[in-house]
Amino acid sequence: MSIRYVVGDATSPLGPGPKVIVHVCNDAGKWGKVFVLAVSKKWPMAETAYRAWDKQRGEPPFGLGQVQFVEVSDGIWVANLIGQHGLRRSGGQPPVRYDAIATGLARVAAFAASQKASVHMPRIGCGLASGRWEEVEPLIEYHLLAAGIEVAVYDLP
Repeated sequence: MSIRYVVGDATSPLGPGPKVIVHVCNDAGKWGKVFVLAVSKKWPMAETAYRAWDKQRGEPPFGLGQVQFVEVSDGIWVANLIGQHGLRRSGGQPPVRYDAIATGLARVAAFAASQKASVHMPRIGCGLASGRWEEVEPLIEYHLLAAGIEVAVYDLP
């Protein structure tokens, strides 16, 4: 099994069956730019749930490596994965946290398996978080593909 690369929009996931749309969020409680704006436009409840999660500090705990699954329509969930520390570089380090993405992807794998869902995402952690795809791709392979989860990664045209 390998990652399926798709030219398209991850907010319009392709294929049959249940789907989990994964994106990386920050631990500062800020709903950023770019992909999350497309998520908000299509499913405002994903943003509302993230903001409430940050404010209430409920379950699961709000922090690096945690994932909030928001059912946005029948058989489609948005996974708010906290894999970015803060908003900007600090001490020369970008905000991406690969260990938190890895922990979150393990949680996504368990959830997707329980729902018999495929996973869809942009190149997570590689936008505002300033991550490198060469670091993220093996995490997806290890945590999702090795668990038998189908994965599609979307690049806009």
